[in-house]
Amino acid sequence: MDIAKRLAALRCEMRRTQTDICIVPSSDFHQSEYVGGYFKAREFITGFTGSAGTAVVTKDRAGLWTDGRYFIQAEQELDPGMVTLFRSGQPGVDTIREFLKKELPQGGVIGFDGRTVGVNEGKLYAGIAEERDGKIEYRRDLIGKIWKDRPCLPDGKVFSLGTEYTGESVSSKLERVRARMREEGAGIHLLSSLDDIAWLLNIRGNDIAYCPLVLSYLLLYEDHGVLFADSVKFPGEIIQGLAREKICIEPYDSIYRAVSSLRPDSRVLLDPARVNYTLYQSIPEPVEVIEKENPVLMMKCVKNDTEIENIKKAHIKDGVAHTKFMYWLKKAAASLPEAGLEGTGNRQIPHPDNKSSVVTEISAAEKLEEFRSEQDGYISASFAPISAFAEHGAIVHYSASEESDAELFTGRMLLTDTGGHYWEGTTDITRTVALGEISQREKEDFTLTARAMLRLMNTVFLHGCSGSNLDCIAREVFWKERVNFDHGTGHGVGYLLSVHEPPINFRWKEGASPAPVLEKNMIITDEPGIYIEDSHGIRLENELLVCMDEANGYGQFMHFEPLTFVPLDLDAVLPERMSEEERDMLNSYHRTVCEKISPYLNEEERMWLAEYTRPV
Repeated sequence: MDIAKRLAALRCEMRRTQTDICIVPSSDFHQSEYVGGYFKAREFITGFTGSAGTAVVTKDRAGLWTDGRYFIQAEQELDPGMVTLFRSGQPGVDTIREFLKKELPQGGVIGFDGRTVGVNEGKLYAGIAEERDGKIEYRRDLIGKIWKDRPCLPDGKVFSLGTEYTGESVSSKLERVRARMREEGAGIHLLSSLDDIAWLLNIRGNDIAYCPLVLSYLLLYEDHGVLFADSVKFPGEIIQGLAREKICIEPYDSIYRAVSSLRPDSRVLLDPARVNYTLYQSIPEPVEVIEKENPVLMMKCVKNDTEIENIKKAHIKDGVAHTKFMYWLKKAAASLPEAGLEGTGNRQIPHPDNKSSVVTEISAAEKLEEFRSEQDGYISASFAPISAFAEHGAIVHYSASEESDAELFTGRMLLTDTGGHYWEGTTDITRTVALGEISQREKEDFTLTARAMLRLMNTVFLHGCSGSNLDCIAREVFWKERVNFDHGTGHGVGYLLSVHEPPINFRWKEGASPAPVLEKNMIITDEPGIYIEDSHGIRLENELLVCMDEANGYGQFMHFEPLTFVPLDLDAVLPERMSEEERDMLNSYHRTVCEKISPYLNEEERMWLAEYTRPV
């Protein structure tokens, strides 16, 4: 069924249920960023495969709202005759709220599956409907009615992490959360966010590709807890371990009945940003709801010393794998066809029938995965790999397919944004590599990006700063050239959890909630980039550890320590475009890369690394 037929079928359901506007978000029942196949309703109805976006369908219009990371990708994937792209945050572009106010008729009905919509969004839609003397209908899954071959819910097995990895027992974590519950005067804490539940119970799973999480809800009481999940996924020893903590397992979908049966005198703590609207509406009216940030959010964001020690080991392994890949790629470039220096522009990239004799975006990503899989303790990729050649690099979250899989040529660049889950932690790294001699413009852009990354990585700041205070340190070199990149400069990273871990970030624009203060043992990425449509894209990314620095009469100073150790491609650097201080930053970083990674390489690889970390 093509998109036109799917939209027609959805509109038929809308007429049958007297729904004027249908909203289809990207999330699952837990407001997750990445979701399993069962939950990809927005992709099903629009054809857009990016991880972020919301579809809105009326009787005669359909729109997709997404952010700057996905503008180019959405343009390529959407049929403009069927679905209109709304570029969120751009001048003159209606927000979803503005669109709904314009399109909803008097007395109209806004429909959505409330399990996939957060509390705050649900309240927003209800308010808009009320202004029109209309209503919302949040208990119908209209997409489910027309999605005949919808994938099943996942059934991956659950595994546990010992304290040698987590650094803290389940008992200790539960007591910390219950202490916060007592501070808020709550006898029950409702958790719906999968990474928070996994962290709290020291469990991991296989229910979402690239995210080792378990589909579950948790009702935590003062002296016991109920985990709502598919018990078949849980080995007996994990069930026994949870029982020792007085946590029992009930069926996944029974959470709604359990919440609706809460005693009228209950006081429930929940985070409206991390609980779905249907679950929220299931709470009986006499129950007092305490809407506060989930205390687990910041607890897991600040890693303990055991986690930090493990994470450093994971990054050495990842650095070895990625350095071996970079060496392999440089050697492979010597035998690649030439592409010329003028840039491919809109040239159709060839797709040879016999791809076994060439290197492509996909085969390069597979080679990097092969190097990672050779590392002890490697589990899986931490997100879908981005392997983007030439103009594909300008698509921030490009994903190569069989149709788009480009053959690599010399004279252009390959951008890889990849990561791995190890028992010791999660990694996320982006490198852009020159294949042979590249153009002067590409070198200028690469150098600009390297300068931005290095400057932020070497920043010293006073305690009390958040990522929004520091983001302009990376962007300053871009802004002086009157250019910018339309995505955040960095995000938090989980420990064998989600690779994008809120709430910390580097963003010059504050979101709905202000970014928290950067504290010791937080981990955040540093990933500026530049994207020239139809030409090239460059991004460079390291993970950084927030560390204590000197304390004096001016206050407590902080600094970052790099966790990622892979060379920045000197074939793409113009040292004369860097200040002396920036060259010192690069040379110092490269000395550390060479010292930490060389012992794990063979002789040829060590010689290559010494050359590619030479002083400039």
